[in-house]
Amino acid sequence: MADGATQRVARALADTRPRVFWLDPDIPGHDVPEPEPPLSGDVSTDLAVVGAGFSGLWTALIAKERDPDRDVVLVEARTTGWAASGRNGGFCAASLTHGYDNGAERWPEEIGELERQGRANLDGIEEAVARYGIDCGFERTGEILAATEPWQAEGFAESAETTAALGHTSYVWDAERTRREIDSPTYVGALYEPDGVAMVHPAKLVWGLRAACRRLGVRVFENTPVRAIRSVPRGLRLETGGGALHASKVAWGTGAFPGPLRRLKHYLAPVYDYALMTEPLTDGQMASLGWKGRQGVSDAANFFHYYRLTSDNRILWGGYDIVHHYGGKVRPEFDQRPETFRRLAGHFFETFPQLADVRFTHSWGGVIDTCSRFSAFFGTGYGGRLAYAAGYTGLGVGATRFGAQVMLDRLDGLDTERTRLRMVREKPLPFPPEPVRSLGIGLTLRATAAADRDGGRRNLWLRGLDAMGLGFDS
Repeated sequence: MADGATQRVARALADTRPRVFWLDPDIPGHDVPEPEPPLSGDVSTDLAVVGAGFSGLWTALIAKERDPDRDVVLVEARTTGWAASGRNGGFCAASLTHGYDNGAERWPEEIGELERQGRANLDGIEEAVARYGIDCGFERTGEILAATEPWQAEGFAESAETTAALGHTSYVWDAERTRREIDSPTYVGALYEPDGVAMVHPAKLVWGLRAACRRLGVRVFENTPVRAIRSVPRGLRLETGGGALHASKVAWGTGAFPGPLRRLKHYLAPVYDYALMTEPLTDGQMASLGWKGRQGVSDAANFFHYYRLTSDNRILWGGYDIVHHYGGKVRPEFDQRPETFRRLAGHFFETFPQLADVRFTHSWGGVIDTCSRFSAFFGTGYGGRLAYAAGYTGLGVGATRFGAQVMLDRLDGLDTERTRLRMVREKPLPFPPEPVRSLGIGLTLRATAAADRDGGRRNLWLRGLDAMGLGFDS
């Protein structure tokens, strides 16, 4: 990085707060709710839901919608939305399979049905937001996949044809058309899908879902980590720090934190993702960008950036670096990574040189529950009394609602359009134990970076992983 660019980055990051923008109570309009009290003593319920992120909140809400008389208790180890659900970019996607290509490669015979159910799921989120009056800035803007190198645009026309065959609209843009929409000298083309993604304020969605659960009678306990699971007559006993929760059935939605449900550790590799948030842009700065459609954007490299506008015209800028720590360690100090923030800021100014004077106000990171097939997996345990969903790999804002329905279907013994899917019935390949796991992830990340530098060409290592269903492409 040249001296001028280095100085620009240092100036832009000088006053950055090391905290999650969405969860920051000092931002106007962020009415962070008071935490619910922790569970104490012995509590009994029909359904215990563990984890108050999107997965657990949708599960508790839908459980009460299906059966208002069902007693539901929701427990959270920290506070609602503290982990991935409050730290993401707010892209609420229709895809259940981490994009069409990943789903079509793994489940070609049912990709049409997966896409249909995914669109219906996004419609259901939009309807729930309206029905419960959740003020989360829901905007169904669609998403622009921007090519910054010619090789990245090579498959856009084929993708548009495939989308059309499924009854959905997408547009292929050349460089000039793309820059009329959002002005960046880095763009060489784009694929725009106008209906498959909505933008949301993720923390406000979390808080709104919690409020809706409370209105329907869900009992919520925060700062209540589950330490152990034990089988007991007529159900399961969840041991917590201050008491115990007796439940006939349990839905487990803890993302990258499997806790005492040890079977999940074989399938999950926690990786860290990072983001920056700018100060609000002026009218002049907004005019220099265009971006009147307010679409979400990601670039089409393997190591990609994602970015979007907030309601007060800040730009969230995240992605690119993917960091895995040996043994899958998850620690608070990993939430900040100055070298990644400097790299992200440098890429931001390369993408938008007209915003050279913009400063960043917030920097943060968070852990993603990655699995080897890059989309959620499902299962049951304890004789069918417990159901789980995990492995959303960064695309859980929307897909968690689908996963919640799968868990409830399984717990209620229902045969549904969801439970019949091969995607739902199958598990991903587990990751190998350490040190092979970290060595393999490291090799894969280096090979993927090399592919980005070499026109997208995947080397022998990546092609071998592709053949085993472990390919990494985003």
